[in-house]
Amino acid sequence: MPQDIVLKNARVVLEDEIINGSVLFRNGKIAAIDSGAAAIGEDCEGDYVVPGLVELHTDHLEAHYSPRPGVRWDSIAALQAHDAQVVASGITTVFDCLRLGSDEDGGFQKGEMRAIADAIEVAVAEDRLRASHLIHLRCEVSAADVIDQYEDFKTDGFVRLASLMDHAPGQRQFQTLDQYALYYKTKRGLDDAAFERFMAKRVAASQKYSATHRKTIVEACSERGIALASHDDATVEHVEESIAFGVKLAEFPTSMEAARASHEAGISVMMGAPNIVRGKSHSGNIAARELAEAGVLDVLSSDYVPFSLMQAPFILADGPQGRPLNETIKLVTAAPARTVGLTDRGRIAPGLRGDVVRVRHGKGVPVVRSVWREGRRVA
Repeated sequence: MPQDIVLKNARVVLEDEIINGSVLFRNGKIAAIDSGAAAIGEDCEGDYVVPGLVELHTDHLEAHYSPRPGVRWDSIAALQAHDAQVVASGITTVFDCLRLGSDEDGGFQKGEMRAIADAIEVAVAEDRLRASHLIHLRCEVSAADVIDQYEDFKTDGFVRLASLMDHAPGQRQFQTLDQYALYYKTKRGLDDAAFERFMAKRVAASQKYSATHRKTIVEACSERGIALASHDDATVEHVEESIAFGVKLAEFPTSMEAARASHEAGISVMMGAPNIVRGKSHSGNIAARELAEAGVLDVLSSDYVPFSLMQAPFILADGPQGRPLNETIKLVTAAPARTVGLTDRGRIAPGLRGDVVRVRHGKGVPVVRSVWREGRRVA
């Protein structure tokens, strides 16, 4: 690792301001930030230098591991492909989502997610990866086998976040049957009778398992200091439950009411960056820009398009009611890091990790030009 690296002639995006100047890395950490011209260093040609992005929720690894229905790819190869794409998007810390709980979607068999987690840990040990990888368990609490699958992770130190999900009709994300039918009936080509059977089974499973499984996972994670996320909160009652559980992150609230209540309770409200880029939710719920304009959006996630995490803050800054770029960048850096207790990254400040991204942006889509993780160039 080089002892000293200087990035000069940059627009350095700090938490509270943007300065023209330089950043010095020493031994993998940020040693100094100076305004004005520097005599030596890599010339950033006026590009932005922003903190490395922190991604808390992405299903992207799953898409590489299972690129087609019934297809399973080599887990190390899938992980390296996923890692290369997230780093090229400016993401230096990524929480890889692993789905626990099988349902009519097929899901994954017991042991598959554990095998992927083992691949992550082997790849980290062998220095195969460019980003820092941690694990986010997506726990489908209405699934009969979710606790059994959670047992595979009960001592895994890579697990730093767990979300409590219930995708049954009439719950959370799918409060109306119109939304549910669009997402499931159309997607699977089910006829009316098959769709009715599908829904009945999901509702019965939710009624039987959700409350008990939710409580069990909350207790297990609380004992281990794992941050908890609610998922698709729709009502104030959902938020009150989250407060009682000690939830730190509200993933994709489906109503302004739930988002505002979470934000006011000190729970970070997260929405998808693709929602910002597209201007709407893919499942027909509230638009993330509405929450941003109301001042109740705290964190963005790339969800299913890694580069959207870099693109969305620039869209919010460039829009007709644009906010300063240093404020929108916080949605993908300082705010997610703080939410899950990562105090050593997410900001450009002396003593923190040398995780930074050089970005060129004039108009339109920004360009990631270089990425450093802990002072080492990784892209």
